[in-house]
Amino acid sequence: MPAPVPVDTVDTVSTTNSSAPSAGSGRGPGLVSLVVFVGAAYAVAALGSAAASDAGAVYASLERPAWAPPPWLFAPVWTVLYGMIGVAAWLVWRRSGRGARVALVWWCVQLGLNAMWTPLFFGLRQYGLAFLDICLLLVALAVTVAAFWRLRRLSALLLVPYLLWAAYASALNLSIWWANA
Repeated sequence: MPAPVPVDTVDTVSTTNSSAPSAGSGRGPGLVSLVVFVGAAYAVAALGSAAASDAGAVYASLERPAWAPPPWLFAPVWTVLYGMIGVAAWLVWRRSGRGARVALVWWCVQLGLNAMWTPLFFGLRQYGLAFLDICLLLVALAVTVAAFWRLRRLSALLLVPYLLWAAYASALNLSIWWANA
């Protein structure tokens, strides 16, 4: 009889259709809940797009630093990031307990701050307020990453590219604010 294969309970995702919880998780795989979390992340993107439908024209009209990304880069980057943001939260949601609830509250806080940035920057052209918002977003996102790390390391790692992009975006926001004041 072969020896049992150890299961890594930190970052496993069940690939079965069973609704029974997988090893190490408090909730089952729940594809409906996955759609809800990813959908919530993409809803933030949709709200931002709706609030600033002329973002491309605004961005093109701004004085930008030489290291600013080209306009076409934002859509593919954010498409991937929002998917990762949703999956990260879903993986944490699968854990039950107070730690998961606190981590998901922080996830909601950073997502709310994310939702506010685009209307502030592109819609209202309030670059200073947008910079304040993105600084608060960075703090909330760092707390979220730390909380996710304690519960499910893969979830925290899924947020690292978002954290790096948001840090880059904050430097860009500050540079644009100073150049266009």
